[in-house]
Amino acid sequence: MHIHKILKWLAVASTVGMLLILLGGALVTKTDSGMGCGRHWPGCNGQLIPDVITAEVLIEFSHRLVTGAVGILIVALAVWAWKALGHVRETKFLSAMAVFFLVAQALIGAAQVKWGQGDFILALHFGISLISFASVLLLTLLIFEIDRKFDTDKIRIGKTLKFHTIGVTLYSYIVIYTGALVRHTESSLICNDWPLCNNDQFALPTNLYEWVQMGHRAAAGLIFIWILIIAIHVMRNYKQQRAIYWGWSISLILVSCQVVTGMLVVLTKLNLYLALLHSLFISLLFGLLCYMILLLSRSKLNN
Repeated sequence: MHIHKILKWLAVASTVGMLLILLGGALVTKTDSGMGCGRHWPGCNGQLIPDVITAEVLIEFSHRLVTGAVGILIVALAVWAWKALGHVRETKFLSAMAVFFLVAQALIGAAQVKWGQGDFILALHFGISLISFASVLLLTLLIFEIDRKFDTDKIRIGKTLKFHTIGVTLYSYIVIYTGALVRHTESSLICNDWPLCNNDQFALPTNLYEWVQMGHRAAAGLIFIWILIIAIHVMRNYKQQRAIYWGWSISLILVSCQVVTGMLVVLTKLNLYLALLHSLFISLLFGLLCYMILLLSRSKLNN
């Protein structure tokens, strides 16, 4: 089946756009620009287009513009994919998920601007955006699969890998939530050292902020160990299945980069570029884990 080139370009643009939304949201949080437009939404400081531009206004307003523009692309992609690839069983579900969670994250962002939200609610914002990103990414991969750019028709996954795939993907959402909680509770620099909190001496956290920070570090350490174990298992048993082999190999690289950038963020006292890379790596990792789940569902049909 031939897929129109414009649909492919639309899919790629939507995927890159969702990444920009994720990184833009992280940039807004990390630079404290959330109130750059005051309590006004969708306008900015009482105007459709602000005439007084500060750094905070530029970051917040640009994020809103990117979200709106990419939202149009995603709706177009979802409708076109639904019509062109509706016979592929995952298409309609992913199209609906992409649009639903895009709208959900936009509404949470708007609610924060208009009325304010607690830190534990705000931490969900990044995770909800990630679900939309993963849906768009998987739609894009489906579109390229149609032209047989890579073969995933003969996937066979054993019970051990099935258990680990589902488990680590669900667990990754906990890691993501704890990381977002670190940002929104401003716990990023509560601990001066790494991997332990202060002076490399083991001690239980003494306040909420230390619990949030160290809880995230523990969660991140566990997912690194878990994916390392999975990758070793896959390298030993799935060399002939390229999508599985390379998928988990790349997952190990991404989780390693996430751990390293997380460490460097602390040691450099919250370097902005490293912090954005940290968000990028976990976003890509979550999207790839969701693709592993998709392959897993196909394996069930084949067995």
